[in-house]
Amino acid sequence: MKNISNKRKYSDALNHKLNATGKYIYLKRKELNYSRQKLSDELIFLDIDISTQAIYDIEVGKRTVLDYELCAIAKVLKISADELLLDFKTRLES
Repeated sequence: MKNISNKRKYSDALNHKLNATGKYIYLKRKELNYSRQKLSDELIFLDIDISTQAIYDIEVGKRTVLDYELCAIAKVLKISADELLLDFKTRLES
């Protein structure tokens, strides 16, 4: 059986990170004085299971963010998903 590995491409436009939102998730989480555990706990209430390690990986760009995860994270952080993507959307339009 052939061994298939998942080789994700890191975007040069994202400084070789796997998502465009991690930095802003981190900043908003800190602004609200939420720990990673608090964010994880709040996501569990929305039926989104993201561990504290996975949140760290998202924030540093080592993990992608699924669309429904992004929406839930934005809801917990009291911000819109569009706001989390604003810098990247601006870069696409320029």
